[in-house]
Amino acid sequence: MGKKVEKFRKEKGYSSRELAKIADITPSMLSQIERGLANPSIQTLKVLAKALDVPTFSFLLEETNTEDLVVRYNERKKMVVENISYELLSPEFTGSLAAAIMYIQPDTSSSEKLLEHKGEEAAYILQGKIKLYLDESEYILEAGDSVRIPAYMKHKWENIFEEKAAILFSVTPPAF
Repeated sequence: MGKKVEKFRKEKGYSSRELAKIADITPSMLSQIERGLANPSIQTLKVLAKALDVPTFSFLLEETNTEDLVVRYNERKKMVVENISYELLSPEFTGSLAAAIMYIQPDTSSSEKLLEHKGEEAAYILQGKIKLYLDESEYILEAGDSVRIPAYMKHKWENIFEEKAAILFSVTPPAF
């Protein structure tokens, strides 16, 4: 929490003494807070937030480790179900959006019947051709084509062609 106070203070261009004066706390108290040696009361956090023009809760948010956001090509999580494989492009399914590449071998479909899920989906055909069933309609999609599938719309992917198909898709919220 103290590091966030210090970060916001520096972003505003305040010295420790200037912020302490604006927030009506002692410079030594501010120094202890910034170094993690003192835990400020909620009232002190509110005063600091007002002085720094930031929401009080911004001091309480967890820091995001940016390394956890990067997925290296050779470190993707993979899942294989019969002749369909998935490579997760997102670090995991804990956020509000997930992206993956689905590879469908020839003479394979994503399911026996049309399925639906709560997530809205956007897909882009990277390689090959694919037959897509959307409710009562059927479409042949080729590399470069894309589609948006609304939440709860019944759909199915089917590769009736001789080449493996690769489909990049994103789902929000993550579910598949």
